[in-house]
Amino acid sequence: MKLLVAGSDRVDAGKTTFSVGLLERTSAQGFKPRAGNNYWFDHDDYQRATNEGRLYGKDAKRLAAASPSDVAPEELNPIHRLWHPSPGAETGLLGKDNQQFVVDRVGRPSSETGVEYVVNGTVDLPDSVGERLPLANAPRVTSVADFNDLMRVMHVEALESLAADIESTDRAVVESYGDVARPLSGIEPDAVAVVEPGRARIYDGDRYSKACQIATGGPGDGQLEERVPNVVDLIEQVAAVRLPALDSEQRNDPAAVADAYNHAYDALLACAFD
Repeated sequence: MKLLVAGSDRVDAGKTTFSVGLLERTSAQGFKPRAGNNYWFDHDDYQRATNEGRLYGKDAKRLAAASPSDVAPEELNPIHRLWHPSPGAETGLLGKDNQQFVVDRVGRPSSETGVEYVVNGTVDLPDSVGERLPLANAPRVTSVADFNDLMRVMHVEALESLAADIESTDRAVVESYGDVARPLSGIEPDAVAVVEPGRARIYDGDRYSKACQIATGGPGDGQLEERVPNVVDLIEQVAAVRLPALDSEQRNDPAAVADAYNHAYDALLACAFD
């Protein structure tokens, strides 16, 4: 069983909270192929990870903690991007409004190549980034074309390795990032939950995958990606369910999330096994 959790809103759609409760409900293994956080707005998370000489975010940490196996966040999240607010109206190397790519962590500790880094050579790195992460031999990219060439090797290899693990896992919950429709092109989910504040829409996995193939991708994050609104406009939803608002204590308790969202998980699993 492969379940995909995507979001219709780039900012805090509630995907990770939904995924954590789903892991509790199904005892599945969580995966988040790509993630990112911001040096400025997520500084506590940045400090916590880099003080250990590592780079990962709170979403991967929550998924790892809620998964049945004892796994490090980097093992279920092979690509993590660190952003930094860009000065003024600049869009940065990858064309993002108000933020610029700083460094990518690529790979997992258990992989053959281990963990590698890619540095944006067009920006000044915060001092602590260079001091805490092993960047001395990391490639530095100065154009989107160069970055795309590098991603076709490093990033693709990391994602293919994770995809193989997902395929071999009996029960998997894969969380996307932002409003990207699918974080891995090779994974065919049995059912999909598109989450946003207040509701979740449920889609048949096969139809969703076909819609991803049809949807026109646009240049984003240095590569072509399908966005959730473009995909779901092409297919009918199987169900739509309300999601109650949860306080911080509930969100931090997978069992409490599973209880509050039980009706949504019923609809998702019914779709998966239909």
